Amino acid sequence: MTILCVRFQLPPAHEAALPALLGLLQDFTPVVEALPPDGALADLRGAERYFGRSAVELAAVIRVRALALHGVDCAIGAGPGPLLARMALREARPGTTCVVPEDPDAIREFLADRPVAALPGVGTATARTLCDYGLDTLGRVAAAPLSTLQRLVGAKTGRELHEKANGTDRGRVVPNAVSRSLAVERPFGRDELDPDLHRRALLSAAEELGARLRALEKVCRTLTLTVRYADRSSTTRTRTLKEPTAHSAALTRTAYGMYEALGLQRARVRALALRAEGLTPADQASHQLTFDPVDEKARRIEEVADRARAKFGPRAVMPGRLAA
Repeated sequence: MTILCVRFQLPPAHEAALPALLGLLQDFTPVVEALPPDGALADLRGAERYFGRSAVELAAVIRVRALALHGVDCAIGAGPGPLLARMALREARPGTTCVVPEDPDAIREFLADRPVAALPGVGTATARTLCDYGLDTLGRVAAAPLSTLQRLVGAKTGRELHEKANGTDRGRVVPNAVSRSLAVERPFGRDELDPDLHRRALLSAAEELGARLRALEKVCRTLTLTVRYADRSSTTRTRTLKEPTAHSAALTRTAYGMYEALGLQRARVRALALRAEGLTPADQASHQLTFDPVDEKARRIEEVADRARAKFGPRAVMPGRLAA
């Protein structure tokens, strides 16, 4: 194993602790990629040689140090590449390390029975298309002819899907910084079952996120939703926006879409978080012009509301649903 995917069990609204935890990983290797709000990838190829220990043994040391220095437990996935380490993490519980062996047969066995939607990068639409043709597990996708997959989902996507389903992991860990994104979290006072309150929290988070982006004169390319449950597990979904934006209505629609796609039924939700990623200057972003007066009116109202909030406070103007 050379790659670790670590998810720190951070309490709600404590994302500020992530940089210190990344520093802990950097004590072992400089090749650390932040996965906000609570995770990271670490390439331990050099560390294995330097410390004379395997990545799995180093994972145990990392867990002990995180607990001793920061009081934070973690779940860890280990694999020969970033893709497999991410998938292993989904099977790991807090305080444990889930390992995908390097043996090709063991990798295929690990992937075979998993649903196609479990593969990172496979969105809802792609998964639905594959399932409609009976390719509902990664084992069946791996066994399908490459030409069939390319006809179903396109040449490039089909080739990448075929490789990943067969355990070929061409990804790499790219060191980055946490600051290239903005996050907003909405914890609940108690584990919340009501979908209406979930959507209200998402609306509030999207409004705040949009206002912060506009204040910084930034737009985001992708939006990530993290749902934290009562058992301390979590689900994360990321969606690329049609165009870079800081428009609160567009962020809200995207957040609602990701939430609905999860199909949560009576889920006990502890917190919801939205993260805007791929930030770029607003003056360098393109915007598709429309002849829709409703959209233009909404954007003008948003500008006026931002000026009112800057003068009278963040609660001076808000959607009616949040005022109750």
